[in-house]
Amino acid sequence: MSLKVPLIRVGAVAACLFGLACSDETAKSTQSMEAPPVMVEPVMVRDVVDRITATGQLVAKAEATIAAQIPGQVTTISVEEGDAVFAGQILLEIDPQRRELELVSAEAQLNEASAQAVEAWRAMDRIQNLNRRDAASQARLDEARTALKLAHSRKSASEARLGLARRALSDASVSAPFSGLVARRNVSVGEYLSVGLPLFEIVTLDPIETEFSVAEVDSGLVLLGQDVELSLAPFPGERFAATVTMVSPTIDPRTRTLRVKAELPNGNGRLRPGLFAHIELGVAERSDVIMVPEEALLQRASGSVLFRIRSENRVEQVLVETGVYSEGWVEVRGDLYPGDRVVVRGQGNLLDGGAVSVRNRDGRPVDPNRVAAPVSSLASGVDG
Repeated sequence: MSLKVPLIRVGAVAACLFGLACSDETAKSTQSMEAPPVMVEPVMVRDVVDRITATGQLVAKAEATIAAQIPGQVTTISVEEGDAVFAGQILLEIDPQRRELELVSAEAQLNEASAQAVEAWRAMDRIQNLNRRDAASQARLDEARTALKLAHSRKSASEARLGLARRALSDASVSAPFSGLVARRNVSVGEYLSVGLPLFEIVTLDPIETEFSVAEVDSGLVLLGQDVELSLAPFPGERFAATVTMVSPTIDPRTRTLRVKAELPNGNGRLRPGLFAHIELGVAERSDVIMVPEEALLQRASGSVLFRIRSENRVEQVLVETGVYSEGWVEVRGDLYPGDRVVVRGQGNLLDGGAVSVRNRDGRPVDPNRVAAPVSSLASGVDG
């Protein structure tokens, strides 16, 4: 009986040790199975361009509404909507024959007034000579001088009427003030016009301009001659280059913004005034900028955070400040360095210090030794 007691105790101790070992292995296996799967990418160093973004619209560089300068009936229209016109081209005529007759009448009136002025001067000269010999009274001389002044006044009035008749004849032929396109025609042949009635709308589309506003804080970064890039909804994926040609000298006190214009070529006429435009202005270039993929960032109450892989496949939460966005990458400022690994997928429910299971893009686990390896070796593991 004395020999059985130690054997029982030894057996119990062995069973206990075996049970503890099994429990430890089970715990490790369970912990490995419960670690959430994640994908990681390395922190990169890139060159970036600081940009100002804005929205605006395309506007015609030159645009004018041509109105009737004289009343009358439309006798001729020589252009239609959409036609290209050159500066000085006749677009419309408003009864030019009537204006020619009025000009002839005004010239005749001027000739008559000129003759009357000459006759009044001769009469005054005769009476003045008689007055010197006391053969005519001073009253007659004063009357002659007054008649001469009236004759000159009538002559001046006739000259003015002749000038108006010539101007009316010129205005009877409506011409284009600059080269461009007829955007709208508002009248028809035979219509009687009053002064000021709109006739045509003329626009210049090459070059064309974009007008936009930038925030007051960025107003000091916009300069004449600066390069601008535009994107337009009708041309997805296409970028248009423009150059800043006007920077307003004042800030709008209501919106606290600065008005800017940029010019771009439009030789093929594809771009039209009124199109909504997204504008980007490159204002500065910087090198060696720390950047991470956009999907690595999470927004928390404390700000922008991401999770960095530490040793033993555990993560560390890092608070960062964001900067420039460029092609799916974002500038970050904080406790990050080139070569660090950040979680880009599966980080939604991670906790600081928690364990993770790093996976390839195809879902297969990555060797923990490769996760802790240098940048070059880990990059190959993450990419599969």
